Amino acid sequence: MKKTLLSIGLMACIALGANAQAPETTTPNPINPNAPKFKFESEVVDYGTIEHNSDGNREFKFTNTGKEPLIISDAKGSCGCTTPNWPKEPIRPGETGVIKVKYATDRIGAFEKTITLTSNADTPSKVIKIKGVVNPDPAGTTTAAPAVPAPLPVPAVEIKK
Repeated sequence: MKKTLLSIGLMACIALGANAQAPETTTPNPINPNAPKFKFESEVVDYGTIEHNSDGNREFKFTNTGKEPLIISDAKGSCGCTTPNWPKEPIRPGETGVIKVKYATDRIGAFEKTITLTSNADTPSKVIKIKGVVNPDPAGTTTAAPAVPAPLPVPAVEIKK
């Protein structure tokens, strides 16, 4: 009798546990046909080849082609060398806005960085890119670390027989 009750209790626990693991069914958020929309003149700004420590400021121009005001709540560069500045006020339908980006041109070599925008647009997360090449400092005074570290000296060892 004890075994039967124990078996029934164990099956009940397993059944309840399995039911608790069932995925929830959620309804997706309805698409707002009036949502604001980004339309960029270009989603990639190519700096081309620029000189070391030259002007790293560029702009992304866009228009809100939606039917509601566009609010950008955040903009983040993919690293500390890329600093975005975005409009804090809403961009009304049909109006244009500018996202300013500054790249630290004291870093030599090719670069490709992203800026991720968070907004109330139909696509809440939007990624735009900058790319280019920074030439080495012609004076040779760059502070970049060497690409390959110098070998360490190996002391001579005398082997006695």
